[in-house]
Amino acid sequence: MTEYRPLPDDRRDVLFEYVSYAFSPTDGPPEYDPDEHDTPRARMGSPRGLYPDGAPAEADPLSVCKHHWFDARVRGDLHPVPGLSAVATPPEHRRSGYVRDLLEGALEEYRDRNARFSVLWPFRYRFYRQYGWDTANRTLAIDCEPEALASAAADGNAGDGGHGREDGQYRRIEAGDYDRLEAAYEADSRRYGLSIDRTDKWWRHRVFERWDDDPFVYGWERAGEIRGYLVYRISGEWGDRTMHVDELAAVDSEAYRRLLAFCGDHDSQVNAVRLREPEDSLLPDIATDPDELDCELEDGPMVRIVDIAQSLSALSYPETDLDVRLAVSDPLADWNDGVFALSIDDGVATCERIHDEPSSGDADARLDIAALSQLAVGARSAGRLERTGRLEGAPAAVDALGRAFSETEVYLRDGF
Repeated sequence: MTEYRPLPDDRRDVLFEYVSYAFSPTDGPPEYDPDEHDTPRARMGSPRGLYPDGAPAEADPLSVCKHHWFDARVRGDLHPVPGLSAVATPPEHRRSGYVRDLLEGALEEYRDRNARFSVLWPFRYRFYRQYGWDTANRTLAIDCEPEALASAAADGNAGDGGHGREDGQYRRIEAGDYDRLEAAYEADSRRYGLSIDRTDKWWRHRVFERWDDDPFVYGWERAGEIRGYLVYRISGEWGDRTMHVDELAAVDSEAYRRLLAFCGDHDSQVNAVRLREPEDSLLPDIATDPDELDCELEDGPMVRIVDIAQSLSALSYPETDLDVRLAVSDPLADWNDGVFALSIDDGVATCERIHDEPSSGDADARLDIAALSQLAVGARSAGRLERTGRLEGAPAAVDALGRAFSETEVYLRDGF
């Protein structure tokens, strides 16, 4: 038997050692130095441990993780969507099912806190897929020479070559002035599901800080207002440098082009630019020569429903009517295993479990918790899930689910 509980504050060295071994084994055995490692960034989140049942407080955990208590946008509204991170088990305790126990404990805590969904960045997708998480969105990685961005920007701003110096200017932004970026972030992120509502600490210690070298943050300002900004790092040696744009947010297409021009202005310093963009990035469409862009679609974070009845009852829906019975299988949370009656009346939903076994009673559609999670947040449509064999149901039921759960743009840009 095991017990899931908070990791004592005076055992943060254990969390550091477990996570360092799991994700940075090439660095050798880690030594915890409070002066170096006990930073505001490291202290963000709530660490948890899995222990032998009845183990004393000073015992070493079998496995650890950390929770970040986000509010994130799902179908236009903010909901509690905790982020799960730092899942690590030392080698002497692996292959014993402890991560499964840890994940069960995490979901139970999320449920007690009335969380709607859980998100995480996986080390391997198939590992977390077996426990009910699935891909929330994909990220478009774009590699190009800086000149390609300068030409793309200039194409829409012929009057000033795309540099934005006639009616605006670039400004470096320090962490203490992060609030100047919030309007641009909000305008950009509200278009995407799972975008988080950033707190003061998140801006200061996650956007403006990194574990190693802190990034540069620049904004494009017009009439005293930051209309867009980018967060970037530069790596490599002279003659082979790359500008890594980890985040780019813009109020409108003009601000977006101004930021592309800013990247293009680094042609004397870097040989390449690498941008991480949403899957619906404008850049491939506005590039003067798309062949100059090397685009690669990468899987991003994963998402999972915490409690079907609570989560589906809390979402916003189109003004449509729906009565459907969903048979859902969940390998981890027994409260999600069964048949659920979902009713929507003029956009207001109620959902309740009516059978505690997916095979019990008549169901209009059948799917697993991972597929339902993608459907709920808008990452996959009902039609796509049906075509890929992940949703089974009569055509009328699939069509009705498609109307209630329209596919939307999802993009969680924050790592944790």
